[in-house]
Amino acid sequence: MTKTVRNEEAASPQALPSDLRRMTHEDLKEFGMSRVAYVKPVVYEGEAAFAIHAADGTPMALAEDRSSAFEAIVDHEMIPAWVH
Repeated sequence: MTKTVRNEEAASPQALPSDLRRMTHEDLKEFGMSRVAYVKPVVYEGEAAFAIHAADGTPMALAEDRSSAFEAIVDHEMIPAWVH
């Protein structure tokens, strides 16, 4: 089965590079920006929490627990990833 890629997808900055080993730091930073959000445990104001970050590391939100963080990411049609 082959997937047809429309022109706008091919030109998109989110398009998969032909060789992931040759991605620049800038390519890697931009890759998945609109699709992937990372969750990591943090301490905020003395309380355990879970920070949600964009693919480039930009903080987006805090959640009380891991499942709430993942649920918020999925609700926003993004893919959650765990950072440990």
